[in-house]
Amino acid sequence: MPRDLADVLHYFLPEIGDAPDASASRIAPLGHDANNSNNANEARSRTRATTPAALPILGLPIGDRDVVRAALAWNLAIETARLGGSALLLAPASDEGSPLWPEPGVGPLGTELVFCPATDLESLYRAARELSLSRTKGIQRGGIVFVRIPPTWLVTQARETSAIDWLLLLSSANRRDLHEAHHLARTVLSSNPRVEIGVTIHGVTSIGEARAAFEYLSRISEEELGLCLASYGLLVDDLHVYRAIAAQRPIGIAHPQAPATRALMDVARMLSEDARSRLHG
Repeated sequence: MPRDLADVLHYFLPEIGDAPDASASRIAPLGHDANNSNNANEARSRTRATTPAALPILGLPIGDRDVVRAALAWNLAIETARLGGSALLLAPASDEGSPLWPEPGVGPLGTELVFCPATDLESLYRAARELSLSRTKGIQRGGIVFVRIPPTWLVTQARETSAIDWLLLLSSANRRDLHEAHHLARTVLSSNPRVEIGVTIHGVTSIGEARAAFEYLSRISEEELGLCLASYGLLVDDLHVYRAIAAQRPIGIAHPQAPATRALMDVARMLSEDARSRLHG
């Protein structure tokens, strides 16, 4: 599980200038204290005792035209599959034919893209639960059901956010984006105090930039919301990301040695470890 910064300083690698390279592909998970982690594990254990085993569901707020964040989400699913887990991405059927996603069905490394006719959060998460339960045959390998949530649904259907128990916010280091992420966290938390919210900072050129952005967002979330955010690393600003998007190819397959690929692998590993704790913790 994500830990406090003081516990993981040794994970931070030395930086070389401002250019994105392999040393800038990681930022340590931080943000949960021991009590929060223990409480979350106890709550998940009680839930597992009364419900069938299912793959954990991770919600990602991604805008209708946010091609970059959609590409990052799809590539995180692919890297999750590369790590040996089941990886599915669910999106509303209104996304079908949009530039956000490739063709639906089974894709690279067995990753699946599924569209469902959901028009609200309740029906979207109902479909996600059915999908996660249908993959119990491969449950021992772990995995994640990634869910694309239209951000407007979180705002206009705040009362329905109780279905969300794990949320990942993808934010750049830009203060406007950080405040948008903070607003989404506030919205979800207002009606769902048990939700666990993590952040991945993307589009950065150094660990220092990502760390400063996360610490700012973490501080205002703690002060204003009483929320301890979890960090799920960083994704570097790398031209290979945009080249892969333009070519409609997975970044890790098109550019296996790129800094962006290494960063995606690191973030997927953190998410997969947390997902396994939800199954077995």
